Amino acid sequence: MFKLTRLQMERLREIHQRPTASGLPRTPTSFLAFRRTVQIAIGGDCIMVPWAGMWLGIETDGYCHS
Repeated sequence: MFKLTRLQMERLREIHQRPTASGLPRTPTSFLAFRRTVQIAIGGDCIMVPWAGMWLGIETDGYCHS
């Protein structure tokens, strides 16, 4: 089982609360369901999460990139 760092969890919550550019509602709507969409990047500690039609990577230090 993979454990998220505190900084990854904080960034994940921040991303979940962001409005989407298109104004469409976020899916999934609950944070728990959103957190369950997280995938671990191959060969690293970076997590990947789908958001607003793209994949965002969140490093262990909370740095987010697409």
